[in-house]
Amino acid sequence: MQPKLDEINRAILRSMQENPEQTQRELAAQVGLSQNACWRRIKQMEAEGIIQGTKLVLNREKLGANLVVFTMVRTRNHSSKWLDKFRNRVMSLKEVVDFYRIGGDYDYMLKIATRDMASYDLVYQQLIDDLELDTVTSYFAMEAILDDRALWV
Repeated sequence: MQPKLDEINRAILRSMQENPEQTQRELAAQVGLSQNACWRRIKQMEAEGIIQGTKLVLNREKLGANLVVFTMVRTRNHSSKWLDKFRNRVMSLKEVVDFYRIGGDYDYMLKIATRDMASYDLVYQQLIDDLELDTVTSYFAMEAILDDRALWV
């Protein structure tokens, strides 16, 4: 069941996404609440699982992860044993930053951030090693036009 959010909760969420470093006092003033009332609403949204924590966003380029690759995987095997092996393999690859099971022409999509083509090739070789895959297709990002957008609320 999806929790109901009033406009104040939505304003809190929008503000927290736009500026996660603001103080609780600043946030409360921005949404027109006392600090205590704002804090209670945040704690309630955390308890309901709406807020799942905060994260630090790193600059990929400054850290040398200049190549972003979207890798699409199709498989013929859909057994739970195979799926466990595949998921464990993907989760072991530190370069995989997003991983989805999808519908359509492919079964899985991976977003991989790595240094260069040679580094990607090493990730690719680790990914496919001893796995029954039907098709692996990779798309190389040339420019991030919109990346890590705040969730609309």
